[in-house]
Amino acid sequence: MDKTFTKEQLAQFDGQNGAKAYVAIDGVVYDVSDVEAWQGGKHHGNTAGSDLTEVIDNQSPHKRSVLGKLNAVGKYIG
Repeated sequence: MDKTFTKEQLAQFDGQNGAKAYVAIDGVVYDVSDVEAWQGGKHHGNTAGSDLTEVIDNQSPHKRSVLGKLNAVGKYIG
């Protein structure tokens, strides 16, 4: 997992127009492209290509329980 993502680089992975959908949680970037709930790069008002650490900790009903099912693709350096 040597790849790193800046905020600008992560924003390119928004799940739109054929782009992969990535989200960052606690400095780890996860690929949510194949998650049905993330089709189109959006999930419950959140958009891919973003750091969603605060959202998953404070708003998500499943919290971090879903992270183990996702593929980590790199590190988020902001």
